[in-house]
Parts: sequence; structure tokens; C-alpha cells
Amino acid sequence: MSRFRNPDEARIAELLRTVKTVAVVGLSPNPARPSYGVAASMQRHFGWQIVPVRPLLSEVLGEKAYASLREIPFAIDLVDVFRNPDTLAPIVDDAIAIGAPRLWLQDGVINEAEALRAQAAGIEVIMNRCVWRDALRFLR
Repeated sequence: MSRFRNPDEARIAELLRTVKTVAVVGLSPNPARPSYGVAASMQRHFGWQIVPVRPLLSEVLGEKAYASLREIPFAIDLVDVFRNPDTLAPIVDDAIAIGAPRLWLQDGVINEAEALRAQAAGIEVIMNRCVWRDALRFLR
């Protein structure tokens, strides 16, 4: 039985209303990839600053890319993850290290142990939901 629980929908709506800066871990430069479409839509429709986190890239969506969360020199409101669930441990380590307030694990990114570890460190975690779909639902 799963011990992890997402915040209720009222809380998700509330936290989305406060978001301004989103680090997108695994943001692809390929417009056909879901990470690109979601990030571009959040940037365009809500004016959120997108911070690409992807090694070996210098820029995505007109924004400077960083190799890891730890390299971002400013505060992030939300870390949005488009990565294989088996690769979450170092991402959670980095989110804890930078004091990220929220960690969003996109549809299919399910790793209860890492979600619980992030929660235990004081990070608000949303797992297996699409930030874009929820933003459209709650912010219109």
C-alpha cells in the first residue's frame, strides 16, 4: 500500500498560483517531446520563467540551460521533472541541497521512496500529475 499522497486539489491550485520560476529537469530541445511542449506552454501562457536543467545544452526556449539544479544561481519556485523514475535520487539530492520548496514529478514519473524522502526534507511533492494540465485547469 502506498504511503505517499499528493496534496489535495485546493492546495495544488494554490501552489500553482504562486509559481513564477520553474526548473524543468530533463527539458528536451526537441519540440516533439512532451517536456518541450509543457515548458513552452507554461512559458507562453502563464509567463513563468523556465529554467532548463539538462547537461550538454546551453539553451532551450531562449533560456540558459544548467547541467544540474545546484548550478542555478537563483531561487526556484518549482522543480518539474521529466526523467525516468529510476534516476530521481540525485535530482532529489539536488532539490534538497538548493532548498527547493516544491518538486513536481510528471505523469509516469513515479518513485514513492524518493517522493517520501523529498517530503521528509520539507519539500512539497506532487507525483504522477501533469503540471500543464493542472495549470490549465486551476489557473484559467
